[in-house]
Amino acid sequence: MPTRPVASVPRSLDAPAAPGVTLTADGAEFAVVAECARQVDLCLFDESGTESRVPLTRHRGGVWCGAVAGVGPGTRYAYRAEGPWRPEEGLRYNPSKLLLDPYGRAVEGEVRWNPTVFGHEVDAAFSGDGSVRDDRDSAPDMPRNVIVDDHFDWDGDSQLFTPWDRTVIYEAHVRGLTMLNPDVPQELRGTYAGVAHPATINHLQRLGVTAIELLPIHASTSEPHLVKLGLSNYWGYNTLGFFAPHAGYACASDPQSAIDEFKGMVKLLHRAGIEVILDVVYNHTAEQGASTGATLSWRGLDQSNYYRLDSRGHDVDVTGCGNTIDMTHETPLRMVLDSLRYWVTEMHVDGFRFDLAVALGRERDDSFHPDHPFLMAMRTDPVLSRVKLIAEPWDIGSHGWRTGQFPHPMADWNDKFRDAVRTFWLRDLAADAAGHPGHGVADLAMRIGGSQDTFGSRSPLASVNYVTAHDGFPLADLTAYNSKHNGANGEGNRDGSEHNLSWNFGVEGHAAANEETETLRRRVVRNMLGTLLLSAGVPMLLGGDEFGRGQGGNNNAYCQDNEISWFDWGFEPWQRDLIDTTAYLTSLRAAHPVLRQREFLPDHDTGSSPVLRWFDQDGAAMTSDAWADGSTRTVQALFDGDNIGDDNLLLVLHGSCDHAIVSLPSSSSGHAWELLWDSAIDNPADIPSTTIEHSAGYPMRAASLAIFKAPSR
Repeated sequence: MPTRPVASVPRSLDAPAAPGVTLTADGAEFAVVAECARQVDLCLFDESGTESRVPLTRHRGGVWCGAVAGVGPGTRYAYRAEGPWRPEEGLRYNPSKLLLDPYGRAVEGEVRWNPTVFGHEVDAAFSGDGSVRDDRDSAPDMPRNVIVDDHFDWDGDSQLFTPWDRTVIYEAHVRGLTMLNPDVPQELRGTYAGVAHPATINHLQRLGVTAIELLPIHASTSEPHLVKLGLSNYWGYNTLGFFAPHAGYACASDPQSAIDEFKGMVKLLHRAGIEVILDVVYNHTAEQGASTGATLSWRGLDQSNYYRLDSRGHDVDVTGCGNTIDMTHETPLRMVLDSLRYWVTEMHVDGFRFDLAVALGRERDDSFHPDHPFLMAMRTDPVLSRVKLIAEPWDIGSHGWRTGQFPHPMADWNDKFRDAVRTFWLRDLAADAAGHPGHGVADLAMRIGGSQDTFGSRSPLASVNYVTAHDGFPLADLTAYNSKHNGANGEGNRDGSEHNLSWNFGVEGHAAANEETETLRRRVVRNMLGTLLLSAGVPMLLGGDEFGRGQGGNNNAYCQDNEISWFDWGFEPWQRDLIDTTAYLTSLRAAHPVLRQREFLPDHDTGSSPVLRWFDQDGAAMTSDAWADGSTRTVQALFDGDNIGDDNLLLVLHGSCDHAIVSLPSSSSGHAWELLWDSAIDNPADIPSTTIEHSAGYPMRAASLAIFKAPSR
């Protein structure tokens, strides 16, 4: 290969450049960490794809640097690293492998897994058998990094910092959200620009959403086994670059325009009052396991530092994806923190949801600790500590379930809330239909009150409440399928969770269900939405649940980039009713601060805080026997807003298969109760004007939820 001379580097070898590419007056300075390498070359590519190599200079800490004149935005580049090949020590240097820049801000092209030369799970040109070095050049099948310009006209934009107590999160996929929306121009569907289109923003605003949480938008690639099946990693949990937006979600064709399109999306969402939260995957990379995976970037630069390895040089995998990033080492720790700060300061995002966050908090002995250096760094960082930080509080490693154990200011996905709501409105309803007792109402009451048993040392706002997420059944499928139907994934229906807590109401799927069954299913969907949006904590809606989107029983649609996952915007009348219902419930939440408490509600009249009190079907205070009785199917929650100038609100949850007359308790003000919403009514616009005196009865339909208000004193 022709070699381009490196310009003189006017810096001390003890003061290396920051990792990545830094533009200079006459070119650019490159820096990459490869601590155990003997030599690192910068690879530059001209318009024809011809490669030229520039030897870099080793600086302190194994940072390899070099300044090159005449390069700038639009230049394609990558690296090659020479060094020891000792897999048993975690050293896998191989100069025949082209390596992406861990700090690259744009990735152009795809990893091409040539199906004719698969070795084990992957192309032998990338991995061989994992122990013998394969010297075939990977460059023809590798993407490139591209230098980009950070300049963008933000026009005064900045993060919104919406208070947690006013936050309603909407989880969605950039592509699936708009691929079928006829109100979005064809060329913008499935893109960042599509998310920012007025049709999309108007829908989010109508719902009362304050933040959109996007499934991974970091540059990613598909796993080889999916390529062999003719599928792709639709969800994007297979990261190829932590600083680059995924180019496939841009309507623009060049890397610079893709970055500008992402920034434009954020700017327009902010203008509409909607925050942008990114689902980020820092626990593993797309390189999979060393014995069957590929050398794409980190493995070829510094595997022993980037990944958790055992004493034999094998991956310690607590992610289920073949590898785990070692957050106890300074190199990956700095990379992740730099990446987070980049997305906040340069891309203006408002927060992050950390996939398999326990893996990020594991110490050198693999135990989880809330004071792990990474978690401490985010807590003390002047940039990161101010944005929204949300943990998925588990991984698949030993003692990997840690809901409620992450430190302030983080919030946790609350799977206890998910399971309690599904149990009460689905599994126990099925038990009631069969004449069996269920689990009672105590756990559900704990979740409605903010899960004090789990987040008592923090706040109800540390609990991100959800009933459904991208992983699992959407709400409509929870009421239509007892079993998963994942045949389209090509794994013989073996993938996906068996723990769904769903109930099909006696008929599997929709095709054979009659109108009576569908009516009851839709009511239970409204019940679950109501419980979610009227409980203490921070609600997260799965995009599409607001109009009853289904996936045909697929509870693991990670590889379905098609109509299984895409939103169908051709609404039936019942779907429009459900959208109106969702919007009405979020408006109730916004209007009543008693539902949005920042501290836990005491269960007796003390201090100036509102009080949460519980009553049975007869309007009497719940007793210990009633709490412990698994056959209890009706409970009333009274949110007393007197001391904060809010109304008294009464939630009546009736989880029985039979209709019942429920006696309403007295409000603290002595005023009568006014009906605000009843899930037995399809559209909130049809709620009748109804006033119920205290101790009077209200007819609750089978499996329904109602909410009443009484003015405060």
